[in-house]
Amino acid sequence: MTGFDPEISVTDLFEPLSFMRGPAMKNRFMLAPLTNSQSHDDGVLSDVEANWLTLRARGGFGLTMTAAAHVQAAGQGFPGQLGVFEDRHLPALQALADAIRANGSLSAVQLHHAGMRSPRALIGQDPLCPSVNEEFGARALTEAEVDGLIEDFIVAAERADRAGFDGVELHGAHGYILCQFLSAEINRRDDAFGGCLENRARPLLDIIAGIRTRCRPDFQLGVRLSPERFGVDTLEIRDLAQTLMRSRDVDYIDMSLWDVEKEPVAEGLQGRTLMSLFTELDRGDCRLGVAGKVYSARTARWCLNEGCDFVLAGRAAILHHDLPQRMAEDPDFRMASLPVTEAYLKAEGLGDAFIGYMKGWKGFVAEENA
Repeated sequence: MTGFDPEISVTDLFEPLSFMRGPAMKNRFMLAPLTNSQSHDDGVLSDVEANWLTLRARGGFGLTMTAAAHVQAAGQGFPGQLGVFEDRHLPALQALADAIRANGSLSAVQLHHAGMRSPRALIGQDPLCPSVNEEFGARALTEAEVDGLIEDFIVAAERADRAGFDGVELHGAHGYILCQFLSAEINRRDDAFGGCLENRARPLLDIIAGIRTRCRPDFQLGVRLSPERFGVDTLEIRDLAQTLMRSRDVDYIDMSLWDVEKEPVAEGLQGRTLMSLFTELDRGDCRLGVAGKVYSARTARWCLNEGCDFVLAGRAAILHHDLPQRMAEDPDFRMASLPVTEAYLKAEGLGDAFIGYMKGWKGFVAEENA
């Protein structure tokens, strides 16, 4: 960890963080949006998933974010995914927003569309993509369908606003549809949504503009980006992040780095952390968070010392619903060693479907006969 100051106080993680809009986070911990497959088949939030999220709010997270919630039925990416594409999703979402707030945390819905990564068997049709993609069997969206996609993201944000959430995050990472548009490798369109980066970013930018126009003035808006893999160019993503920061339309950028300590893969960028490409940007009042193997209080402090405003916890938050509280009590706290038992995960609020999903992560869940 280059540049880490071991004397930096753990209390820095527990200073409030203000945003351009909406209330401040009480500390520097945001719950990462975590796939958990616990919603009902129609996208309605289940009691089990609501409990999992509420436990994290109670455990001290400054902002509690839902798993990716699809904005179109055709954009579903996995079984048991949370939906936000119809008004019938509202009652359970309203109850969740109320519960998160009652436990002292801010709340956000992550808005998502899987695009070409939507399994045909799940959505009952060919998946959608900016361009034809033979590998995934995806067809290209028409211009009218791109306009409809943009509208559905905006309407989903309005729905989250009506449900009482403090804000939404746009999932522009990990090779899902907004990321697919950003990729010059995947997006081969020759219309207003393809070609130069400005055109490829147009769906994302139009969604942001629509949310700013149609949601309440203090509604918070974040964007998740990933600067490597999935056909994206690292320097293009850096430039896009800079554009978003300077626009003042986005309250925070959530950079998904896979590992906050890693070096860039791109030639000519080695010898520094991937994270540093973004901490050095002129971000004004836009906040910057990072995700990727934040497993200890020491790593979380290092991220702040390196210039980030907050950290997002994924695996560590699965293992410890009260991760922020534990780090407040112990400046040397580190997440539990893996694998853990099913009983351990149930005690942390994971339902059977979530535990089943985690069994797909090598070495995460102990084999019962081991």
